[in-house]
Amino acid sequence: MGKPFVPLHGVATDIKARLACYKQDWIGGFNSGYRILAPTAYIFFASALPVIAFGEQLERDTSECYAPTFPVKILIIDYHVLYSVFNFSCLENSIILSCILWTDGVITAVQTLSSTAICGILQSVIGGQPLLIVGVSEPTSLMYTFMYHFVKGRTELGSELFLAWVAWVCVWSAAFLFILAAIGACSFINRFTRISGELFGMLIAVLFIQQAVKGVVYEFWVPEREDPTLEQFQHAWRFGNGMFGIVLTFGLLWTAMKSRRARSCRFASGSIRGFIADYGVPLLVVLWTLVSYAFRASVPEGIPRRLFSPNPWSPAATRHWTILLDMFKIPYIFILAAVLPAFVIAVLYYFDHSVSAQLAQQEEFNLRKPTAYHYDLLLVGGMVLVCGLLGLPPSHGVIPQSPMHTKALVTLKKELVRNKLVKRLKSNLKQKASVANPQTDLQDEYQGTESPLPYPCTPRALKELQFNSVPRSPEIPKEDAVFDFEKHIDLLLPVEVKEQRLSNLLQSLMVGGCIAAMPALKRIPTSVLWGYFAFMAIEGLPGNQFWERVCLLVTAPSRRHKVLRNNHLMFVRTVPFKVIACFTLFQLAYMLSCFAWTWIPVGGVMFPILIMLLIPARQHILPRFFNRKHLQELDAADYEETALPFDLAVKEAEAEGLGKVNVEAQDEEAMPKVVTSNQEEVRHSYTFRGQTDSHLGAPTPHFPHQAHVPASSAP
Repeated sequence: MGKPFVPLHGVATDIKARLACYKQDWIGGFNSGYRILAPTAYIFFASALPVIAFGEQLERDTSECYAPTFPVKILIIDYHVLYSVFNFSCLENSIILSCILWTDGVITAVQTLSSTAICGILQSVIGGQPLLIVGVSEPTSLMYTFMYHFVKGRTELGSELFLAWVAWVCVWSAAFLFILAAIGACSFINRFTRISGELFGMLIAVLFIQQAVKGVVYEFWVPEREDPTLEQFQHAWRFGNGMFGIVLTFGLLWTAMKSRRARSCRFASGSIRGFIADYGVPLLVVLWTLVSYAFRASVPEGIPRRLFSPNPWSPAATRHWTILLDMFKIPYIFILAAVLPAFVIAVLYYFDHSVSAQLAQQEEFNLRKPTAYHYDLLLVGGMVLVCGLLGLPPSHGVIPQSPMHTKALVTLKKELVRNKLVKRLKSNLKQKASVANPQTDLQDEYQGTESPLPYPCTPRALKELQFNSVPRSPEIPKEDAVFDFEKHIDLLLPVEVKEQRLSNLLQSLMVGGCIAAMPALKRIPTSVLWGYFAFMAIEGLPGNQFWERVCLLVTAPSRRHKVLRNNHLMFVRTVPFKVIACFTLFQLAYMLSCFAWTWIPVGGVMFPILIMLLIPARQHILPRFFNRKHLQELDAADYEETALPFDLAVKEAEAEGLGKVNVEAQDEEAMPKVVTSNQEEVRHSYTFRGQTDSHLGAPTPHFPHQAHVPASSAP
C-alpha cells in the first residue's frame, strides 16, 4: 500500500530542510565580502529594467481616453505648452479644444517595482530557495490588461473599481495556490523533464527577442497619446530617432556580450578583466545612456525616446494603497465571477514558478542545499494575497532572471574557492612540483576551503570527481607530469554555486530604491532597454541543450565531426544524428506552435498549458517513437528506470553491432556523472575499439575507462 496522504507534508519537509541551513545562507553571503556586489548588480538590472517596461505597458493598457462633448474655452497662457497636449484652433484670446483626453493608467511602473521589491524581499528572507528571482512578468501584464477591459465595460464596476475587483481575483488565486501547496502538487515537478523546462526557457528567450524587435520598430512610429504634429514626430526626425535607436540597441547588445566574456580576453590584467566581466553590463547601461545625450543640443526634445513613469508620489501612483476599503463595494456576482480568472492565474503561477525554480536548480549547477518547491509555492500564494490587497500586480518566479542569478553565483563561487585553494597550494606545493595524481593532494585542501554544511545538504562535488592525470603532452611521461596550479586548477574545480540569500535581498532593495530614483531612470532611452532585452535572451541560451542541438542541426555535415574536438555533451557520441535531428525538430515545431499561440489576444496567456501537455506526451507518446536509451540520453527522466547491469549492457551493445567491448580490469570502478567548471558533462562510459561515429561522419578515438581531460586543457 502507498503512503497515506498527509496535507502540508511537503511544506513541512521543505521548511525543516531549509531551516537546517538557514544560518549558513546568511553567513555564506556576508563571507563573500565585496564580491557579492557583482552578481547583485548584474541581476538587479536584469530584474528592474523588464519590470519597468511591463509597468509602462500596463500604464498604456489601463489608461482611458475620452473626448469632450462640448467646446471648452480657456484663456491663452502659454499656447505652445497647450499645443503639445491638445489639438486646438486659436480664436482671438481663447482656444477651442477638440481633443482626446487621456487619464492616468491604473497600473504604472511604480506599482510593478513595488511588487517586485516587496516579493523579492520576502523570497530572500523567508523563502525556501533564495536563488529564485521573483518579479512581475509579461503573463501577469497580459492578464491584467484582459481583466481591465472586462471591468471597464461593466457599469456595476467601471475602471474605478478595477483594483478592488482584481483584489478578489488575487484572494481566490491565493486560495488555489494554498490548496496546490497543501496537496503536494509540486511532487509533479519531477515530471518536468528537460524537454519541458528547456523548451519553456527557449520560448521565453524568443519572447524577449520579439519584444526587443517590436521595440526597435516602434522607435520609427508615433507613440500613442502623442501629438503627431510635433517636430520630433515629423517623418525625418522619426527616421533619425529610429536609426539612432538601432545604434543604441545593438551597441549595448554587442558590448554587453563582449564584456561578459572579458575573463578570457588576452588584454589587460586579470583583475581588470574580472571587473569588466562582473560589472560591465550595468556600467554599459549607464555608458550608452550618456551616449544618447551626445547630440542633445542639435535634436528636438524627445529624441531619443526615454522611459516614462509618473511621479512616485503623484495621486496616480499612490491611490492603490487604500484599495482594501473598496473591496466590499463589489457586487456578490462579480466576486464569484472572479473565480475564473483566479484559476487561470493560479495555474500560470504554479507552472511559471515551478519551472523557474527548476531551471535555477538544474543538475549541472551541483547545488548542495535542498529544494523547497512546496513551501515556495505556498509563499507565492501569500505574495499574491498581499499584492492583491495592496493593489499591486503579483510577482512570481521569472525566467531568464532566475537561472541568470544562479550562473552569476557560479562565477562568484569559483573565484572564492579558487583564491583560497591557490593560496593553500602555494604553501603546500613548494617542495612538490611533480604531481602524478592531484586527487590525493587536492582533496583535503579543497575540503578545507569551506566549512561542512549540516544534513540534508549533499557533500561537496570534489568528493565524487576523479582525475585521470594532470594535463600533459603525449611525449611527457605520466610520472613526470608537473601540476601547475595557476594553469590547471580551473580544470579540476567542479561547478559550484554560492548558495546564499544576501544577493537576492540586496537586489530587491535596489529595485525598491528605483521608485525614489525614478527621475534618474526616466533618462534611460527605450532603445537601450530593447538592447538589454536581447542581451537577456541571448545570455540564457548557453547551457540549454535544446539550443545546442539546434546549432548541431544547422551545422554543415562536413563540419559536424569538429564538434567532437571541442567540449560536447555525451549524447553527441551515443545517439545517432538522425535521432537527434528528429527529436530536435519535434521540440522546435512544438515551441513554434506555443509561440504562435502567444499571438492570440486573450488565449495567449495560456501558452504554459501547452507546455504542460508535454509531460504526458513525454511519458506516454515519445517512447513509442524513440528508443528508450536514446530518449533517456536526450531527455533524462527521474521517474524512469534505465540502469542496466553491466553484463546485460555489454550483451545489448554487442547485439546491436557496436563492436566488442574492451574493458580493462583495473578500470572497473564506477564513476558518477559530474559537471566540471567549463560546463562539460563527464560520464563514466565504456568505449569500443574500432567504433565509428558514423552519424557525425568521423571515426571515434578510443578513450580509456576514466574521466577524460577537456579539449581546452591540451597544451
